[in-house]
Amino acid sequence: MTVTIDAIRDAARLLEGEIIRTPALRVRRLSRATGADVYLKLENLQVTGSFKVRGAGIKLGSLTKDERARGVVAASAGNHAQGVAGRLGIAATIYMPEGTPFTKVGRTEDLGAKVVLEGIDFNAAREAALVHAEETGKLFIAPFDDPHVIAGQGTVALELLEDVPDLDVLIVPIGGGGLMAGCAIAAHA
Repeated sequence: MTVTIDAIRDAARLLEGEIIRTPALRVRRLSRATGADVYLKLENLQVTGSFKVRGAGIKLGSLTKDERARGVVAASAGNHAQGVAGRLGIAATIYMPEGTPFTKVGRTEDLGAKVVLEGIDFNAAREAALVHAEETGKLFIAPFDDPHVIAGQGTVALELLEDVPDLDVLIVPIGGGGLMAGCAIAAHA
């Protein structure tokens, strides 16, 4: 799959009714301080508290019946885990670093996932998750470097540009790069 604006538009249609279409609010204090009209896209209102539910939802929706039946595995310190957990009735095993806050572990378990605490950081948890996926035949759901995830996360910019069509600049945080990639594709189109 190549991530195009059409893939992002398709993802937006698939997410309708599945996630919150978060508002874009003008922030007066930041606007005054910068001399610009500054808007924030309130992805913190998603059930997971972040945009991660968008990409995870599109990836899980793309799975075959056989892949769904085998279950999935992911690595996360919280937000991606909650996006994967309990979706579409798919069994999920989530590897989290040993120091993950108990609130994120609890929320992930409450959503129906089995949580395994392994490794001192995300990279160690990811390696353990990849080994588990290989040994069990479960599909590894990447948090950012997957075309379906990128398309789902690109819906953030698509919505923002629909709500505020005359934006001059789009500022997107970068962790793994999935959100930035999807938003850049949407904004460029």
